[in-house]
Amino acid sequence: PQNSTGENSFCFTQTLNFSHPSPPPGEADWTCDALSGREACSTPLSNGTASSSAPSPSDSCAEPLCSTTLGQETQFNKGIKYVSAEEEELACGWGRFTPGCLQLFNTSKGILFFLCVASFLQGMTVNGFINTVITSIERRFDLRSYQSGLIASSYDIAACICLTFVSYFGGNGHKPRWLGWGVLVMGLGSLLFALPHFTTGPYEAHSAAELGICGGNQSLPCTQAASSLSSYRFVFMLGQFLHGMGATPLYTLGVTYLDENVKTNYSPVYIAVFYTAAILGPAAGYLVGGMFLNIYTEIGREIDIAPENTLWVGAWWIGFLGAGAASLLISIPILGYPHRLPGSQRYIVMRVSEAHQLKDGSHKKASDPDFGKTVKDLPRSVLLLLKNPTFIFLCLAGATEATLIAGMSTFGPKFLESQFSLSASEAATFFGYLVVPAGGGGTFLGGFLVNKFKLRCSGIIKLCLLCTVSSLLAIFIFFIHCPNMPMAGVTQMYGESALPGGHLNLTAACNAECGCLQETYSPVCGSDDIMYYSPCHAGCKKVSEKLRNGKKVYYECSCVDKTLQSSPGHAEAGKCTSSCAKKPLLLFFMFVVILFTFLSSIPALTATLRCVSDRQRSFALGIQWIVVRTLGGILGPIAFGSMIDKSCLLWQDQCGEQGSCYVYQNSAMSRYTLVAGLVYKVLGTAFFIVACLLYKPPPPESVPGSSDASENGNCDLQEHKPSLPAEEDI
Repeated sequence: PQNSTGENSFCFTQTLNFSHPSPPPGEADWTCDALSGREACSTPLSNGTASSSAPSPSDSCAEPLCSTTLGQETQFNKGIKYVSAEEEELACGWGRFTPGCLQLFNTSKGILFFLCVASFLQGMTVNGFINTVITSIERRFDLRSYQSGLIASSYDIAACICLTFVSYFGGNGHKPRWLGWGVLVMGLGSLLFALPHFTTGPYEAHSAAELGICGGNQSLPCTQAASSLSSYRFVFMLGQFLHGMGATPLYTLGVTYLDENVKTNYSPVYIAVFYTAAILGPAAGYLVGGMFLNIYTEIGREIDIAPENTLWVGAWWIGFLGAGAASLLISIPILGYPHRLPGSQRYIVMRVSEAHQLKDGSHKKASDPDFGKTVKDLPRSVLLLLKNPTFIFLCLAGATEATLIAGMSTFGPKFLESQFSLSASEAATFFGYLVVPAGGGGTFLGGFLVNKFKLRCSGIIKLCLLCTVSSLLAIFIFFIHCPNMPMAGVTQMYGESALPGGHLNLTAACNAECGCLQETYSPVCGSDDIMYYSPCHAGCKKVSEKLRNGKKVYYECSCVDKTLQSSPGHAEAGKCTSSCAKKPLLLFFMFVVILFTFLSSIPALTATLRCVSDRQRSFALGIQWIVVRTLGGILGPIAFGSMIDKSCLLWQDQCGEQGSCYVYQNSAMSRYTLVAGLVYKVLGTAFFIVACLLYKPPPPESVPGSSDASENGNCDLQEHKPSLPAEEDI
């Protein structure tokens, strides 16, 4: 019999074989062709396994197939085994080459492993290596800060351009192929990023041991002519552009592919593991990239300067070569996966819709099997998502959380560096100790909680709201701060008297004849526990050949107070150590803020997947990523950074032009961080509240097998009946 309605059309591509003897030909064999005419499904039914709720050949095709209760399903399944009608198409391999040994990896755990490796490499390269080596690249290729900023932002620009196209067409296409080619493009981007090292001449750096002390050979760095090496920034921008293009499918199609091929309750756990790998990647990038920077960029060449020297350029390019080669290798197995995993159809059978119900019923348009196949459906897809208020406010909430994450990852080390008077490397290490357990643990724990308590869409949004409110309360810790370490000429006068705010005077009688340059910032800690701008500004005339605790020691410092000791004043390279008693409290509550911020990330992502129709999940994630990247990833750090810069006391002087900030006022920095954090957290809380209030779940009495029954949702078989989603090919 022909199906009379397109809304309930089905095309079940697996054959249900009953273990009992087959009936005589023609007695119980029947074939149902869907109106779309794409496929047909044959289902031989046996009299021995007829169930009270199983459809008979005389029933209409519009009736739901296998619409049983939980108890009946158990009895019904005893005589059923699933045999794929597309066994060859679901095999793992490349073309016709599908060796049996590869089928061991043709599981959800197998694809999860390869996607985790890909996301780890992406995080390590883009968020780890790039941030670690950007200073070395500036020094090696004579780049200004805004030029290196363009290099960093090229990734987000490429992602925003490609997201709509990739998520729309890839969501309805062969996802593993899109993923594999994306990882391959990402690998090519890494190799291209390392290319300038091999196409330029050797880097020459000369020792300048006497530079920076009083009476030494002071040279102006801005007298050098502009170098043609700065043109290589376009090569770096292209490499970053390829990184952005390649990573686009990873966090849209990769997430939906995992969600489609595992049980609905296990989906948050799989996605959490995937995102945890992406968070551990940057941590590895900082550690490995830092190790490579201790190796001189021209490997094998002897050099008379140390890594602490401002002229030192480390081997920034090694990490990109390794990550590029690894990405090319990992793309090969991903390209071999089928469009859906074997056995995944059974999870579709048990899936129940939780999509937001629109008043005009237009959400049912997405159930059309041909919807989303062509460009003409793109405006309709966008319109359906824009009419979904739950999706819109989840996107906005995600953007506010992403803004805070981007702002904290960019300025978190700087905050620790200023508050606790740490070096840049020490601050980065401290921040890594906070982010890895708090960020990685929070991401995994969020997915675990959704699975543990089997939360539905509304419950997931309430969990996100709880996490946001918890981090909102914890962010009030920024009311407290550590006092600034005294710095001569910046926070106090050379005579230890207070310096009026906004007035900077680095010159005093003790260093007036030294000819010190403000371009040479190299802080030292005097024996009087006061910091000085440089050894020259401290009036130091000699430098020791031997290091003390790995630091240079300067002697005969005329500006260092000699009244505290009988010997002449001396100073050590680096900042003075802070003895702030509030340090443990600040670190603990920063850990809490990061933990609860990341704790809501996977639940929010899961809620996004569940509040839209099944065929729109990939496209919905793409649109969400555009909003998150535009408002959070690109504009967020700019807004966050502009507030932080208001607390700057000492700016870098680049030949008369203002550069980066050297010294921040800790009290103002804490105050502005608190204001920025409160604004974003309050907005996030409001967006989650509105999303929860406006969410309209499907009615419990909705007929399984209808257009929404195939959509993603919580699989609670005790309350909902399973259905066979006809129109979905995963």
